[in-house]
Amino acid sequence: MSFIISVVEKKDFLNWFLNKHQLKRRECAWLLNYLLSDDALMEKVHFVEHAEYCPKGLIISANDVDSIPFTYHKEQHVTMDAEKCFHDIRLNSDEDVYIQLNFSGAKTNPQYAAVLEENPFLPVNDESNQVNSVLAEIILDKVMMDFQRRQLLEAIDEALERNDRERFIELSNQLNQLK
Repeated sequence: MSFIISVVEKKDFLNWFLNKHQLKRRECAWLLNYLLSDDALMEKVHFVEHAEYCPKGLIISANDVDSIPFTYHKEQHVTMDAEKCFHDIRLNSDEDVYIQLNFSGAKTNPQYAAVLEENPFLPVNDESNQVNSVLAEIILDKVMMDFQRRQLLEAIDEALERNDRERFIELSNQLNQLK
């Protein structure tokens, strides 16, 4: 997802979210309303998953989920104090803020999906990439063999229709080798 989400889209989403969901801590609603009040700040806001990996990440939960109400991650420091978070955002308004919202149905919610961005700070899992690469090769090999097998079967049918015994034997041998 390399597209840019406009300030208007982010504000529309946050207004919808605040109207639709009750947050576990009211300070979080105040914080989100503060962000909403400043277009320059909203430009720096990014909605992501796994905000704990971001240089400046907020994780806010609604009442309808079983998650920690609020955490603020800045570099290696973590706090549950929304006031410290507010002051840091206010004093460092030039820094990007990554927000993860936990609410019921978040994974399938079209409003959230419309503003959700890819988290550029997620750790790379090389082992997982290697496994995926091997699986992709296996699938590709299977598809190629199935295709070759179908082509050989069609060619064998043609040889039978033309009573071409030599071609039939040659293609049958190729099919046996393919198996």
